[in-house]
Amino acid sequence: MSKEQEHTQEHASLIKTPQQLIVTVVLAFVVPIIIILMLVNVVVSKGRSGAGSNALTADAISKRIAPVAGFDFVDITAPKVFKTGEQVFGAVCTSCHAAGVAGAPKVGDSAAWGPRIKEGYEAMLNIALHGKGAMPAKGGNPSLSDYEVARAVVYMANKSGGNLPEPQAPAPEGGKAAAPAQQAQTQAQPQAQAQPQPAPAARPAPAPQSAPAPAAGTQAAAQPAVNPAGEKLYKSTCFACHGTGVAGAPKFGDKAAWDKYIQTGEDTMVKTAISGKGAMPPKGGAANASEDDIRAAVRYMVNAAK
Repeated sequence: MSKEQEHTQEHASLIKTPQQLIVTVVLAFVVPIIIILMLVNVVVSKGRSGAGSNALTADAISKRIAPVAGFDFVDITAPKVFKTGEQVFGAVCTSCHAAGVAGAPKVGDSAAWGPRIKEGYEAMLNIALHGKGAMPAKGGNPSLSDYEVARAVVYMANKSGGNLPEPQAPAPEGGKAAAPAQQAQTQAQPQAQAQPQPAPAARPAPAPQSAPAPAAGTQAAAQPAVNPAGEKLYKSTCFACHGTGVAGAPKFGDKAAWDKYIQTGEDTMVKTAISGKGAMPPKGGAANASEDDIRAAVRYMVNAAK
């Protein structure tokens, strides 16, 4: 009997109660899942940096310590560096000529540029310098020189099937053109030195005229200071419509067109410019412009229409 009992115990199951069976089944499902999750976490965490470590990279640190505003020193005595035709196109002309907006010939469209190229280089340059239709003079950027505008015309024409030569660069300032001016100045010096005697007689005269001087200064002080941000915003954004009166926009400098808007008051005009009206998008399309910038631009255009 002892041998039979020993043989029976050797083949007996470890699970002897229903509770042990339930625990075993649950563990059979839970343990593999936990192991799989741990393995996934180990694999994923290999390429992950510690929390906040990206803020200590060289790029992140340089961005944090960079100055809010930057400036470049410019040597006013250095010769002017002219922009290339491609640079002028990218900064000014691309807004219309890249997509053919408002009837502008699209760059690369030889069919649209063909008739214009046949008219000749001088005809195209004259239109670019003085404007035509919806295009303002010099594309709305009066700071461009005639030479830079000419380079842009040649660039666009050659990209659209033309074969125009590069315009000739203007003579550097202070060269041959400066000689006549220096001669005139040298000739004027002996004449100024030859008349030193009338100066004492003219000295007592300013005494009674000293009173009007403060009046001129008072008038200058009475005029409000012009915010340069208004002119800058106009030339970068508003000129596209207000420069030529496109889509019913009051044309810059047109007193009759601006009169009805001026009568509504500055606050109303600023509110309309911020929220947009008709074909004009909110803030004229300059989404980053502040209310002060919009007000300055409105004042700049209103002052030009008075």
